[in-house]
Amino acid sequence: MKKIQSLIFKTVDDYRSVLPRLIVSLIFLSEGIQKFLFPELVGAGRFEKIGFANPEFLASFVASLEIVCGALILIGLSVRIAAIPLLIIMITAITTTKIPILQEKGFWQMAHDSRTDYAMTLLSFFLFIYGAGKISFDCMIYRKMNYRSCATR
Repeated sequence: MKKIQSLIFKTVDDYRSVLPRLIVSLIFLSEGIQKFLFPELVGAGRFEKIGFANPEFLASFVASLEIVCGALILIGLSVRIAAIPLLIIMITAITTTKIPILQEKGFWQMAHDSRTDYAMTLLSFFLFIYGAGKISFDCMIYRKMNYRSCATR
């Protein structure tokens, strides 16, 4: 059990993750909330336009994941685990919305339209690899597990 907890909460023992955490968390929190506020534009209506089955449920599910995972990343709790659903969301978004643009309008239009998607994917992957950093609940929990620093020895 302690081994699993160690894998979940270990993180780099410096401040490199602060800015990526802020960017990822605030954007996903905002996008999740907007899916509920503007369902016809970015929620169920958008999911229906893309062609997903049961768009109302799926939009609410994705929005809830974005809000919960964004909040966890913001406070630095279980960041590695929270990054996984966000990576899945981003990979799905790229394959369902950006690949068709590539096929219909070409590389440069796809590159322009996907810049935020790629940035969010790479920043989420960064957080999965490095964790929450020194200013986080993950670091505090890891230290309380009888480790001297946030990172594994």
